[in-house]
Amino acid sequence: MKKIEAIIRPDRLEDVKEALSCYGIRGMTVSQVLGCGAQRGWVGVYRGHEYSMNLLPKIKIEVVLDERCIEEVLRIICNTARTGEVGDGKIFIYPMEKAVRIRTGETDEDAF
Repeated sequence: MKKIEAIIRPDRLEDVKEALSCYGIRGMTVSQVLGCGAQRGWVGVYRGHEYSMNLLPKIKIEVVLDERCIEEVLRIICNTARTGEVGDGKIFIYPMEKAVRIRTGETDEDAF
């Protein structure tokens, strides 16, 4: 099992969710996060004072799935979230040691 964390633009969330759903991904965790990278934010002016906004709103999608699906899910997320502009995001992949469904006690693949 592997865990995919994808940090994407907020406006791409619905398209990514729908594409993953069409592929058969039944569960995911979505969080609103702040981050910075090559996009670097912007300088704003409020009441005549400049301020730097270097943490931009992003969406983090977390999905745990079988290793055999990783490449296809990566392709789906990349193709759906890509705008071609700086700030499209990043994807991280982690090994998953164990998963447990709390309600039934099922473990690993059975827990999905």
